[in-house]
Amino acid sequence: MELGIALPTSGPLAGPENIARVAREAERLGYDSVWTYERLLRPVAPVSMGGGEPQPVPEVYRQTYEPLETLSYVAALTERVKLGTSIIDALLHPAAVLAKRFATLDRFSGGRVVAGLGQGWMPQEFEAAGVPMSRIGPGMDEVVAAMRACWGPDPVSYEGAFTRIAESEINPKPVQARVPILLGAMTPGGVRRAARIADGLNPVAFSRDALLDLGKAFRAAVEEFGRDPESVTVVARANVPITTGPMGDDRPFLGGSPRQIADDLAGLEGTGVDHVLFATSGSSGSPETEPGIDETLGLYAELIDLARR
Repeated sequence: MELGIALPTSGPLAGPENIARVAREAERLGYDSVWTYERLLRPVAPVSMGGGEPQPVPEVYRQTYEPLETLSYVAALTERVKLGTSIIDALLHPAAVLAKRFATLDRFSGGRVVAGLGQGWMPQEFEAAGVPMSRIGPGMDEVVAAMRACWGPDPVSYEGAFTRIAESEINPKPVQARVPILLGAMTPGGVRRAARIADGLNPVAFSRDALLDLGKAFRAAVEEFGRDPESVTVVARANVPITTGPMGDDRPFLGGSPRQIADDLAGLEGTGVDHVLFATSGSSGSPETEPGIDETLGLYAELIDLARR
Protein backbone atom coordinates (compact mmCIF):
# COMPACT_ATOMS: atom_id res chain seq x y z
CA MET A 1 0.00 0.00 0.00
CA GLU A 2 1.30 3.43 -0.92
CA LEU A 3 1.15 6.37 1.50
CA GLY A 4 0.93 10.08 0.81
CA ILE A 5 0.78 13.42 2.59
CA ALA A 6 -1.39 16.43 1.80
CA LEU A 7 0.85 19.49 1.66
CA PRO A 8 -0.03 22.35 4.06
CA THR A 9 -1.70 24.48 1.39
CA SER A 10 -4.42 25.70 3.76
CA GLY A 11 -4.89 26.18 7.47
CA PRO A 12 -2.50 27.54 10.09
CA LEU A 13 0.61 25.92 8.58
CA ALA A 14 0.00 27.07 5.02
CA GLY A 15 2.86 28.93 3.36
CA PRO A 16 5.72 28.45 0.90
CA GLU A 17 8.32 27.57 3.54
CA ASN A 18 6.21 24.87 5.18
CA ILE A 19 4.98 23.52 1.84
CA ALA A 20 8.59 23.14 0.67
CA ARG A 21 9.68 21.57 3.94
CA VAL A 22 6.86 19.00 4.03
CA ALA A 23 7.44 18.06 0.39
CA ARG A 24 11.16 17.48 0.93
CA GLU A 25 10.59 15.58 4.18
CA ALA A 26 7.86 13.42 2.64
CA GLU A 27 10.31 12.32 -0.04
CA ARG A 28 13.16 11.79 2.43
CA LEU A 29 10.98 9.74 4.77
CA GLY A 30 9.84 7.44 1.98
CA TYR A 31 6.28 8.61 1.38
CA ASP A 32 5.04 7.86 -2.12
CA SER A 33 3.15 11.05 -2.88
CA VAL A 34 2.27 14.63 -1.94
CA TRP A 35 -1.09 16.25 -2.64
CA THR A 36 -2.86 19.57 -3.04
CA TYR A 37 -6.51 20.52 -3.37
CA GLU A 38 -8.60 23.39 -4.70
CA ARG A 39 -10.75 25.90 -2.88
CA LEU A 40 -11.36 28.98 -5.00
CA LEU A 41 -12.89 31.12 -2.27
CA ARG A 42 -14.43 31.10 1.21
CA PRO A 43 -17.82 32.85 1.28
CA VAL A 44 -18.41 35.06 4.29
CA ALA A 45 -22.09 34.13 4.46
CA PRO A 46 -23.13 30.65 5.65
CA VAL A 47 -23.32 27.99 2.94
CA SER A 48 -25.36 24.81 2.68
CA MET A 49 -22.89 21.94 2.53
CA GLY A 50 -24.28 18.60 1.39
CA GLY A 51 -27.86 19.85 1.32
CA GLY A 52 -28.05 20.65 5.04
CA GLU A 53 -28.78 23.90 6.82
CA PRO A 54 -26.46 26.79 5.90
CA GLN A 55 -23.47 27.03 8.19
CA PRO A 56 -20.21 28.98 8.30
CA VAL A 57 -17.63 27.68 5.86
CA PRO A 58 -14.68 26.13 7.77
CA GLU A 59 -11.90 28.57 8.65
CA VAL A 60 -9.30 26.26 7.12
CA TYR A 61 -10.44 27.58 3.71
CA ARG A 62 -9.57 31.23 4.52
CA GLN A 63 -6.24 30.77 2.79
CA THR A 64 -5.78 28.02 0.19
CA TYR A 65 -2.86 27.95 -2.22
CA GLU A 66 -3.60 27.20 -5.88
CA PRO A 67 -2.98 23.46 -6.41
CA LEU A 68 -1.13 23.24 -9.73
CA GLU A 69 1.03 26.31 -9.12
CA THR A 70 2.01 24.75 -5.81
CA LEU A 71 2.85 21.37 -7.36
CA SER A 72 4.98 23.06 -10.02
CA TYR A 73 6.99 24.66 -7.21
CA VAL A 74 7.22 21.32 -5.41
CA ALA A 75 8.27 19.51 -8.60
CA ALA A 76 11.48 21.55 -8.62
CA LEU A 77 12.21 20.59 -5.00
CA THR A 78 11.68 16.83 -5.29
CA GLU A 79 12.73 13.98 -7.55
CA ARG A 80 10.62 10.92 -6.77
CA VAL A 81 7.27 11.55 -5.05
CA LYS A 82 4.10 11.54 -7.11
CA LEU A 83 2.38 14.93 -7.38
CA GLY A 84 -1.37 14.60 -6.96
CA THR A 85 -4.46 16.76 -6.72
CA SER A 86 -7.17 15.65 -4.34
CA ILE A 87 -9.04 17.30 -5.81
CA ILE A 88 -9.28 20.03 -8.46
CA ASP A 89 -12.84 21.18 -9.26
CA ALA A 90 -12.59 20.39 -12.96
CA LEU A 91 -15.83 22.06 -14.02
CA LEU A 92 -14.51 25.45 -12.96
CA HIS A 93 -11.82 25.30 -15.68
CA PRO A 94 -11.82 25.11 -19.50
CA ALA A 95 -10.83 21.54 -20.30
CA ALA A 96 -8.06 22.48 -22.74
CA VAL A 97 -6.49 24.90 -20.25
CA LEU A 98 -6.61 22.37 -17.42
CA ALA A 99 -5.17 19.63 -19.65
CA LYS A 100 -2.28 21.85 -20.71
CA ARG A 101 -1.46 22.78 -17.13
CA PHE A 102 -1.37 19.14 -16.06
CA ALA A 103 0.72 18.22 -19.12
CA THR A 104 3.21 20.99 -18.37
CA LEU A 105 3.49 19.84 -14.76
CA ASP A 106 4.02 16.27 -15.93
CA ARG A 107 6.87 17.49 -18.16
CA PHE A 108 8.55 19.50 -15.42
CA SER A 109 8.23 16.64 -12.93
CA GLY A 110 9.38 13.86 -15.25
CA GLY A 111 6.04 12.06 -15.33
CA ARG A 112 4.90 12.18 -11.69
CA VAL A 113 1.40 13.67 -12.03
CA VAL A 114 -1.82 12.17 -10.66
CA ALA A 115 -4.84 14.18 -11.80
CA GLY A 116 -7.48 13.97 -9.09
CA LEU A 117 -10.65 15.67 -10.30
CA GLY A 118 -14.02 16.49 -8.80
CA GLN A 119 -17.13 18.32 -9.92
CA GLY A 120 -17.28 20.95 -7.19
CA TRP A 121 -20.26 21.72 -4.98
CA MET A 122 -20.18 25.36 -3.86
CA PRO A 123 -22.57 27.64 -5.81
CA GLN A 124 -20.44 30.71 -5.08
CA GLU A 125 -17.42 29.11 -6.75
CA PHE A 126 -19.37 28.22 -9.87
CA GLU A 127 -20.71 31.79 -9.99
CA ALA A 128 -17.22 33.28 -9.60
CA ALA A 129 -15.89 31.02 -12.37
CA GLY A 130 -18.80 31.90 -14.69
CA VAL A 131 -19.91 28.28 -14.98
CA PRO A 132 -23.53 27.10 -14.50
CA MET A 133 -24.02 24.33 -11.96
CA SER A 134 -26.22 22.56 -14.49
CA ARG A 135 -23.01 21.15 -15.96
CA ILE A 136 -22.59 18.86 -12.97
CA GLY A 137 -22.90 15.33 -14.32
CA PRO A 138 -22.60 15.36 -18.10
CA GLY A 139 -20.08 18.18 -17.98
CA MET A 140 -17.70 15.98 -16.02
CA ASP A 141 -17.70 13.33 -18.74
CA GLU A 142 -16.83 16.02 -21.27
CA VAL A 143 -13.97 17.50 -19.24
CA VAL A 144 -12.31 14.11 -18.86
CA ALA A 145 -12.81 13.19 -22.53
CA ALA A 146 -11.54 16.57 -23.74
CA MET A 147 -8.49 16.47 -21.47
CA ARG A 148 -7.58 13.02 -22.73
CA ALA A 149 -8.00 14.25 -26.30
CA CYS A 150 -5.57 17.10 -25.56
CA TRP A 151 -3.03 14.65 -24.18
CA GLY A 152 -3.35 12.44 -27.27
CA PRO A 153 -1.79 12.69 -30.74
CA ASP A 154 -2.03 15.89 -32.75
CA PRO A 155 -4.10 17.18 -34.36
CA VAL A 156 -6.44 17.36 -31.38
CA SER A 157 -10.14 18.04 -31.77
CA TYR A 158 -13.18 17.68 -29.55
CA GLU A 159 -16.86 18.48 -29.99
CA GLY A 160 -19.25 18.31 -27.06
CA ALA A 161 -22.24 20.07 -25.59
CA PHE A 162 -20.07 22.40 -23.46
CA THR A 163 -16.58 22.07 -24.96
CA ARG A 164 -15.35 22.60 -28.50
CA ILE A 165 -11.70 22.32 -29.52
CA ALA A 166 -10.97 23.08 -33.16
CA GLU A 167 -8.51 20.76 -34.87
CA SER A 168 -5.23 21.94 -33.40
CA GLU A 169 -1.79 21.10 -32.16
CA ILE A 170 -1.76 21.21 -28.36
CA ASN A 171 1.61 20.76 -26.73
CA PRO A 172 3.54 19.84 -24.67
CA LYS A 173 2.21 16.33 -24.23
CA PRO A 174 2.60 14.62 -20.85
CA VAL A 175 5.58 12.37 -20.20
CA GLN A 176 3.24 9.60 -19.08
CA ALA A 177 1.52 7.67 -21.85
CA ARG A 178 -1.65 7.92 -19.76
CA VAL A 179 -1.87 10.47 -16.98
CA PRO A 180 -3.92 8.74 -14.26
CA ILE A 181 -7.23 10.47 -13.60
CA LEU A 182 -8.92 9.89 -10.24
CA LEU A 183 -12.44 11.05 -9.51
CA GLY A 184 -13.37 12.23 -6.06
CA ALA A 185 -16.75 10.57 -5.57
CA MET A 186 -18.84 9.16 -2.72
CA THR A 187 -22.31 8.70 -4.23
CA PRO A 188 -23.42 5.62 -6.21
CA GLY A 189 -23.71 7.71 -9.38
CA GLY A 190 -20.30 9.28 -8.86
CA VAL A 191 -18.69 5.90 -8.23
CA ARG A 192 -20.20 4.52 -11.43
CA ARG A 193 -18.98 7.55 -13.39
CA ALA A 194 -15.47 6.95 -12.04
CA ALA A 195 -15.72 3.30 -13.03
CA ARG A 196 -16.72 4.31 -16.54
CA ILE A 197 -14.29 7.13 -17.34
CA ALA A 198 -11.49 7.29 -14.74
CA ASP A 199 -8.39 5.38 -13.71
CA GLY A 200 -9.21 5.44 -10.05
CA LEU A 201 -11.50 6.51 -7.21
CA ASN A 202 -10.52 9.07 -4.55
CA PRO A 203 -13.06 8.80 -1.71
CA VAL A 204 -12.86 10.28 1.78
CA ALA A 205 -12.31 7.50 4.34
CA PHE A 206 -15.10 8.25 6.83
CA SER A 207 -15.02 4.68 8.16
CA ARG A 208 -13.41 1.36 7.29
CA ASP A 209 -16.69 -0.26 6.26
CA ALA A 210 -17.80 2.68 4.15
CA LEU A 211 -14.41 2.85 2.42
CA LEU A 212 -14.37 -0.87 1.62
CA ASP A 213 -17.96 -0.74 0.35
CA LEU A 214 -17.05 2.11 -1.99
CA GLY A 215 -14.00 0.26 -3.25
CA LYS A 216 -15.97 -2.92 -3.91
CA ALA A 217 -18.75 -1.01 -5.68
CA PHE A 218 -16.17 0.81 -7.79
CA ARG A 219 -14.35 -2.30 -8.95
CA ALA A 220 -17.62 -4.16 -9.57
CA ALA A 221 -18.78 -1.29 -11.78
CA VAL A 222 -15.41 -1.22 -13.58
CA GLU A 223 -15.91 -4.89 -14.47
CA GLU A 224 -19.53 -4.25 -15.46
CA PHE A 225 -18.32 -1.65 -17.96
CA GLY A 226 -15.99 -4.22 -19.52
CA ARG A 227 -12.80 -2.90 -17.96
CA ASP A 228 -10.14 -4.71 -15.93
CA PRO A 229 -10.65 -4.15 -12.16
CA GLU A 230 -6.91 -4.59 -11.68
CA SER A 231 -6.21 -1.64 -13.98
CA VAL A 232 -7.76 0.91 -11.60
CA THR A 233 -6.79 2.21 -8.17
CA VAL A 234 -8.49 3.34 -4.95
CA VAL A 235 -6.80 6.27 -3.23
CA ALA A 236 -8.40 6.98 0.14
CA ARG A 237 -8.23 10.44 1.65
CA ALA A 238 -8.01 10.55 5.46
CA ASN A 239 -9.05 13.99 6.75
CA VAL A 240 -8.04 13.14 10.31
CA PRO A 241 -5.71 14.32 13.07
CA ILE A 242 -2.45 12.56 13.89
CA THR A 243 -1.83 12.90 17.63
CA THR A 244 1.14 12.31 19.93
CA GLY A 245 -0.90 10.12 22.27
CA PRO A 246 -3.59 7.54 21.55
CA MET A 247 -7.17 8.69 21.05
CA GLY A 248 -10.15 6.98 22.68
CA ASP A 249 -12.53 4.40 21.27
CA ASP A 250 -14.48 7.08 19.43
CA ARG A 251 -11.45 8.14 17.38
CA PRO A 252 -11.91 8.57 13.62
CA PHE A 253 -10.80 5.78 11.31
CA LEU A 254 -7.15 6.32 10.27
CA GLY A 255 -6.82 8.99 12.95
CA GLY A 256 -5.08 9.03 16.31
CA SER A 257 -1.54 8.17 17.28
CA PRO A 258 0.94 6.81 14.73
CA ARG A 259 0.55 3.33 16.28
CA GLN A 260 -3.24 3.45 16.04
CA ILE A 261 -3.07 4.61 12.43
CA ALA A 262 -0.49 1.97 11.53
CA ASP A 263 -2.82 -0.68 12.94
CA ASP A 264 -5.67 0.69 10.80
CA LEU A 265 -3.41 0.59 7.74
CA ALA A 266 -2.46 -3.02 8.45
CA GLY A 267 -6.16 -3.84 8.45
CA LEU A 268 -6.50 -2.42 4.95
CA GLU A 269 -3.87 -4.66 3.39
CA GLY A 270 -5.38 -6.86 0.71
CA THR A 271 -8.74 -5.06 0.74
CA GLY A 272 -8.34 -3.25 -2.59
CA VAL A 273 -7.32 0.10 -1.07
CA ASP A 274 -4.09 0.89 -2.92
CA HIS A 275 -3.07 4.25 -1.50
CA VAL A 276 -3.89 6.33 1.57
CA LEU A 277 -3.18 10.05 1.75
CA PHE A 278 -3.23 11.85 5.06
CA ALA A 279 -4.67 15.36 5.17
CA THR A 280 -4.09 16.58 8.70
CA SER A 281 -3.90 20.35 8.19
CA GLY A 282 -6.94 21.91 9.84
CA SER A 283 -8.31 18.53 10.93
CA SER A 284 -8.06 19.45 14.61
CA GLY A 285 -10.87 21.94 14.03
CA SER A 286 -9.10 24.80 15.80
CA PRO A 287 -5.97 26.81 15.01
CA GLU A 288 -5.14 26.79 18.74
CA THR A 289 -4.89 22.98 18.83
CA GLU A 290 -3.18 22.56 15.45
CA PRO A 291 0.24 20.86 15.85
CA GLY A 292 3.26 22.87 14.76
CA ILE A 293 5.31 21.95 11.72
CA ASP A 294 8.07 20.21 13.72
CA GLU A 295 5.57 18.09 15.66
CA THR A 296 3.63 17.26 12.49
CA LEU A 297 6.72 16.06 10.64
CA GLY A 298 7.83 14.06 13.66
CA LEU A 299 4.48 12.27 13.72
CA TYR A 300 4.66 11.57 9.98
CA ALA A 301 8.15 10.10 10.48
CA GLU A 302 6.93 7.85 13.28
CA LEU A 303 3.87 6.79 11.27
CA ILE A 304 5.73 5.67 8.17
CA ASP A 305 8.32 3.85 10.26
CA LEU A 306 5.59 1.86 12.01
CA ALA A 307 3.60 1.32 8.83
CA ARG A 308 6.56 0.04 6.82
CA ARG A 309 7.38 -2.52 9.51
